[in-house]
Amino acid sequence: MGNQLDRITHLNYSELPTGDPSGIEKDELRVGVAYFFSDEEEELDDRSQSDSFKDNNSPSKDGPIALNEVEYSAFCCQECIYSKLRENEDLNVYSVKTLLTMCKPGDLLEIVANAQPPHWAIFEGDDQVIHLYKGEIRKDSLFEISCGRQGRIVNNRYRYRPLPADLVMQNASGHVGLSSGEICWTNSESFAAWCRFGKREFKAGGEAHSVEQRYFLKVHLSESTAHTLMFRSLEEMIRERRRVDASGILKELSLVTGKE
Repeated sequence: MGNQLDRITHLNYSELPTGDPSGIEKDELRVGVAYFFSDEEEELDDRSQSDSFKDNNSPSKDGPIALNEVEYSAFCCQECIYSKLRENEDLNVYSVKTLLTMCKPGDLLEIVANAQPPHWAIFEGDDQVIHLYKGEIRKDSLFEISCGRQGRIVNNRYRYRPLPADLVMQNASGHVGLSSGEICWTNSESFAAWCRFGKREFKAGGEAHSVEQRYFLKVHLSESTAHTLMFRSLEEMIRERRRVDASGILKELSLVTGKE
């Protein structure tokens, strides 16, 4: 397993196949989709940020601002499907004022906060975003939901082929107002990523479990230290990664030791 994972980590992203060429979810392929209320803490509360977060990342700064964050990479069927590594991506964050000058409709946005999972949204235009918040899909001002926090564009965080911008916006706007039992996403990231990529795997219960299909999440704790966790679905992996972002504590559900 260790040799296999080492081989996986050296794949060239540009050479990866993208699955469904259209990127559009086909209803006839949907498997076991469960519709239920989103039960995550959903994220952007109004509590004040810690003093250390304020001192190092003042909301008055327009950015770029570098944060001390856990870095990740994720794989399925020996393909990299997710990468949050400073060596491959600009992980700096920006004030909302600056961020809005960089956005275009259909962009994936991530708002970061101390001791909370990041909040994801789809940029619509002007200062408006569509997002999942406290079990409801809403359209709000980015200024209002950010509460002074910084953010960034994360279009390339997932390695799936994106839908055209008009279809991304159609996915997002078509669900505004839905809540409770009408939705099938457990957090803002899964909803926003589904809007952009159209893959049913982002839905809770949206994929059939099989022995062959497993997801591996590498948590890069330092340049020389990484933990690898194994999951049976993309949605489970997302939830655990967000929990790590919020708490900084690894719940080792299936630790891969690197031994055959």
